[in-house]
Amino acid sequence: MSSFRIRPRFSQTVALDAETVQAQIVSHIDQKGSRVEVKNFPGYLTLRIPEADQHFWSPLLNLSLESTAEGKTVIHGIYGPNANVWTIFLYGYLLMGSLAMFSGLFGIAQWIVGVNSWGLIVFGILLALVFGLYLLALSGRKIAAGQTYLLHTTYEDAIGTSVEVA
Repeated sequence: MSSFRIRPRFSQTVALDAETVQAQIVSHIDQKGSRVEVKNFPGYLTLRIPEADQHFWSPLLNLSLESTAEGKTVIHGIYGPNANVWTIFLYGYLLMGSLAMFSGLFGIAQWIVGVNSWGLIVFGILLALVFGLYLLALSGRKIAAGQTYLLHTTYEDAIGTSVEVA
């Protein structure tokens, strides 16, 4: 799992129908008494670390189960942080990206008119902050690597095959 994506993902096709796959994953986690909890919704599963073992960067594995016409199931998995952490980063990117765009446009307008283009300095600072936010997300993913591995191996054990994460 050494990709540069903040939210690594995978896709896998299994030769069983979606209901069977979902029941197999849930029963495997329940029977094994593993260190992973599962939230079960029709066509959708979330594997997470129990609350007692969670920290700020604890990951989730969201699984989407789609039936095909051949009776197979396509499983799409996305690893990511808790919704609160994801929201903080999403709004951080949105706010800094919007401010960077407007300050960049303002700085270019200042430059064209021939006045002191301090907007470009603000643009550079905001780009550095966006890059810093990205590095913070990567370091958080590194902190959560052990728990992400636990979620991944639990999924692989439940499904009975290995899967490559991109």
